[in-house]
Amino acid sequence: MSHNSFLTASQQKARKKNFFILSILVVLIVITFVISMNTGVIKLTPMEVIRTLFGQGDAQQQLILYEFRLPRIIIAVLVGMGLAVSGAILQGISKNALADPGILGINAGAGLAVMLFISFFPATTAAPVYLLPVLAFVGAGFTAIVIYTLSYKRHEGITPMRLLLTGIAVAAGISSAMIVLTLRLSPENYQFVATWLAGSIWGSNWKFVFSLLPWLLILFPFVYAKSRVLNILNLGDLTAVGLGASIEKERRWLLAASVGLAGASVSVSGGIGFVGLIGPHLARQLVGAKHQFLLPASALVGGLLVLMADTIGRSILEPSEIPAGIVVAVLGAPYFLYLLARIKE
Repeated sequence: MSHNSFLTASQQKARKKNFFILSILVVLIVITFVISMNTGVIKLTPMEVIRTLFGQGDAQQQLILYEFRLPRIIIAVLVGMGLAVSGAILQGISKNALADPGILGINAGAGLAVMLFISFFPATTAAPVYLLPVLAFVGAGFTAIVIYTLSYKRHEGITPMRLLLTGIAVAAGISSAMIVLTLRLSPENYQFVATWLAGSIWGSNWKFVFSLLPWLLILFPFVYAKSRVLNILNLGDLTAVGLGASIEKERRWLLAASVGLAGASVSVSGGIGFVGLIGPHLARQLVGAKHQFLLPASALVGGLLVLMADTIGRSILEPSEIPAGIVVAVLGAPYFLYLLARIKE
């Protein structure tokens, strides 16, 4: 009896600690959000931002804040959340610590679909905004199916290393196809594609916020409802079957959700890599491996990471900008090599 009560007390302590960590992450996002609203070529003081938010700012301040900065900041947070949760799902269903929608080529597949669409339209403004996440989902989904099929072996299933190597090979092939495609683009569209490939938050108006938001509002609750399934899958296939989980069916649903999150995010942010790798890893160190806490923590870490990267990219070389994808890559590439070295050991 005392042993059970001790376990319950320790579990409650762990839950309190995790809720505290999640609260800290929310506070950090809010602080970075405020700093980002004050960052840009035209400076707005904190008081001017507060006055503008309460409708007291002049026309220029309202234009800068509501039409340029706020949509971009919100998109940065949403994209980071979508990519990090997508990475957490991929790591859970593949039992591969290096799984990430960027590294596995899913982002590249989404990008290829968006780029194909844009290359056949005379201007990027002609592309219906709400269609871009759907096209990205189709491209990402097709790529995921190809990777899944090539990685799968009848009696072995999917091994983590085979999945990783297949994903890298497919991503390299898609990148080559995208380079060939750029040759037929007009100068305006080429500039757009170059910006997209670098991982810039290019869809920085409210239309793009509203095109991305429904995907996250539908898929986040669905994935969170599957937290227990992800926990069981982490125990291994034999244990999962013993506990009554329909492994392949659950994997397919979760893979579809991961592809949807990555595709929708990539359609408005371009090729931002490593967020789906770093976000879940940092979250796991903060709150542990249980997906009930890992998924929200991954979302918050990912949102914070992309928002910080975009804010740094906008402020470090004013009036020029460094795309958020490049800032994340500077942080993410060494971390990826560190994880690779640690896993080899």
